[in-house]
Amino acid sequence: MKRRFARLPGKLKGRRNRSVRKPLSLKYAIWGLLSGTAGILAILAVTRLAGHPLLIGSFGASAVLLFGAAESPLAQPRNLVGGHLLSAAVAVVVVACGGTGSAAIALAVGVATLLMYLTRTVHPPGGATALIGVQGHAGAAFLLMPVLVGALILLAVALLTNNIVHHRHYPEHWC
Repeated sequence: MKRRFARLPGKLKGRRNRSVRKPLSLKYAIWGLLSGTAGILAILAVTRLAGHPLLIGSFGASAVLLFGAAESPLAQPRNLVGGHLLSAAVAVVVVACGGTGSAAIALAVGVATLLMYLTRTVHPPGGATALIGVQGHAGAAFLLMPVLVGALILLAVALLTNNIVHHRHYPEHWC
């Protein structure tokens, strides 16, 4: 254990061989702005029609991945939908077991992270979904509305906006 701590400062410097980054594209950034805005507005529009709140904070982070880093493995449909659903299910189970305090919130995020990793559905905003669910004392309905419906709306917008222009392609893979 002592050697691990001794190596820590060197690891914090990062890898020596930096990968070559693509140059930033203003076109890509502006399309991300428009697409991200459209994704959140679509959720809000369906919220008005359904009369049920569908927007949760973690969808803002999902929008950044879907419209700003669509090629990322973390932004693919399986990760988006699976990560949110799995994390929401963890929140519902934690709440059902009587947990809504600080330890329950932390445990829900940790368990969601573990399960997303094991199921290959890692989507970082899913951690926020677990946190939001426990904080909000989520019941089973939380899985459907807002989580599944909201994630599917974002997915639909991502499929449209990331493929309607020639400089983008989404998804990289479905499974």
